[in-house]
Amino acid sequence: MPTVLSLVERPISEFIDRFDPKAAGIIRQCRQELRKLLPTSTELIYDNYNFFVIGYCSSAKPSSCVVSLAAAANGVGLSFYHGATLKDPDHLLQGVGKQNRFIRLPSVEALQVPGVLALIHQAIERAPIPLPKEGGGSTIIQSISAKQRQRRKAGKGNQL
Repeated sequence: MPTVLSLVERPISEFIDRFDPKAAGIIRQCRQELRKLLPTSTELIYDNYNFFVIGYCSSAKPSSCVVSLAAAANGVGLSFYHGATLKDPDHLLQGVGKQNRFIRLPSVEALQVPGVLALIHQAIERAPIPLPKEGGGSTIIQSISAKQRQRRKAGKGNQL
């Protein structure tokens, strides 16, 4: 009998496998690193039309999201749901929206840069609902869109 973990992890692995191997590797490594940084968070998984997203949240409610890993054919990023309010002395955050900001992640090492870690810790401290103090977190697949944009960059071998 399959374990509950394998029932959740199998489709997540399939979602990630839709990306080119380099991007898939970055997604997997960043997910592992974020799990270490936010061990009590609830991972909310969205395989949407535009993006594959893993939200790291205080609860099963999307509004409790602290940060999220977002991937599309053009790359992987770390999104700060309330990024517009974060202090960013190193000017690492991108975006101009009223609320969200992001950082591009060309590799897992980008998550280990002191300025990025400071932004993540700041986002944790400012979370509207604090992360649980104990526990191992959980993973919930929230939605899977039937129709999705291409997950791999268009190229000679990938053109439609």
